[in-house]
Amino acid sequence: MRIRVAIVDDQALVRTGFRLVLEADGDFQVVGEAGDGRSGVAMVERTRPDVVLMDVRMPDLDGIAATRILTRHGSARVVVLTTFDVDQYVAEALHAGASAFLLKDVHPATLLSTLRDVHAGDAALPPSVARRVGELAAPEQRGSDVDLAPLSGREREVLVAMGQGLTNGEIAARMFLSESTVKTHVGRVLGKLGLRDRVQAVIVAYEQGLVGR
Repeated sequence: MRIRVAIVDDQALVRTGFRLVLEADGDFQVVGEAGDGRSGVAMVERTRPDVVLMDVRMPDLDGIAATRILTRHGSARVVVLTTFDVDQYVAEALHAGASAFLLKDVHPATLLSTLRDVHAGDAALPPSVARRVGELAAPEQRGSDVDLAPLSGREREVLVAMGQGLTNGEIAARMFLSESTVKTHVGRVLGKLGLRDRVQAVIVAYEQGLVGR
C-alpha cells in the first residue's frame, strides 16, 4: 500500500515540486492539492490522506489553525513546511498537532524519509525544536490528565529521552540498548499513554515536569 499524501501550500511552484518528487517514488501517491488552509482542510477531509504537507503561512486560514482542525478531527498526520528554520510558527504548529516540520528547500531524500517516519509514527524532533515545543505548554498544564503509572521505569526513561529530542539511535547509545529494543519501548510508551506520535510525547514530558523548561 502506497502512502497517500496531500499538499497544502499557497505557491503553485512549491506544490508542483513536491508532487514531482513524491510521484517519482513508488511508495507515495499524491491524492490532492490546495492553495490555502480552508480549502486544504476541505480537500483533506474529502481525500483522506495518510500524511499532509502543510505550509505554515497561508491566506484565509493559516497552517497552524488548519493543522489543529485536522489533527483534532481526523487521522492524517501533518508535516508543516517553512522557509525559516525553527521559527515560532513552526513550534506553534507542532504544538497544535503536527508530527514534524521540513524546510521548503529540503533535499528529496530527506523529504521521503521524513514522510515515511511520520507515517510510521517514528519521527523525532531535533532537541532545540523539542524544547521550544515543550515550552509552549502552559505552566498550569503541568501534571495534566496523562497518567504515567502504566509506564515501567525503563519506559519512563525513554519518555524523558524523547522529551529531550533524542532519536532512537541516540536513546540506544545512552541506555546501551539496541535500536530495535528502543523502538519497542517507544511504541509501548505511545500506546500506554494514548499518544499519536513523538511530538505528543515531548509535550507530555514537559507538562509532567519530566523535562525542565
